[in-house]
Amino acid sequence: MKRRLKITFIVVLPVLIFFAAFPSFFLKHTETFPQDNIMEILGIALVLLGQILRVSARGYKSEYSKNGHSLVKTGPYALVRNPMYLGILLIGAGIVLLLFKWWAIAIFLSVFLFHYIMLIFREEKLLLTCFPEEYLAYQKSVPRILPSMHTLFKNDIREYLPLKLSWFKKEIGSMLSLLCAVLFVEFLEDIKELDIKSFIIETGEMVAVILLFLGLVIYLSKRKRI
Repeated sequence: MKRRLKITFIVVLPVLIFFAAFPSFFLKHTETFPQDNIMEILGIALVLLGQILRVSARGYKSEYSKNGHSLVKTGPYALVRNPMYLGILLIGAGIVLLLFKWWAIAIFLSVFLFHYIMLIFREEKLLLTCFPEEYLAYQKSVPRILPSMHTLFKNDIREYLPLKLSWFKKEIGSMLSLLCAVLFVEFLEDIKELDIKSFIIETGEMVAVILLFLGLVIYLSKRKRI
């Protein structure tokens, strides 16, 4: 874990310093074009979906991995082999769509790939050592980080993203902190550059997406058996 944190610090710190020094270079200006509203709605949706995926993957693994002595292959791990990293990818992409200029997605993807691909390969090597035949078969049947469209629509989404409200309690602090920080920056930009009518409409759209997210959480948590 300490090695992972050290790698994260080395990779992310220069990006954060550059962003802090030149924020206007990265942050987009609020526009009133329809495509900009669509990108912002898609951005908040990706952030929320990524949070659901992370909570489901972390909670499911902690409950069914038997302290690392068994290979988890069901739930979110039947969708992709690294659902927590997919959640981080969705959250990061969503933040870029919400706050940054379109080309910043290339920087984010470069940092993500450089950092997390190394971690994934290292973890796969360890899993192959612990579960040689089982993990090899699992590798062949489940994609590494991007789910197949066939798999997505094969079963009820609750089969892949089971949730328990107790899992959310452990993550609620970090989730709310991230969401509030992102929305605060977005609303500051909107207040400065939008008229009152456009601001109210955009705020209403954001609230609607968040309410849909809460509805999805309730739906996923209604699965009878995990």
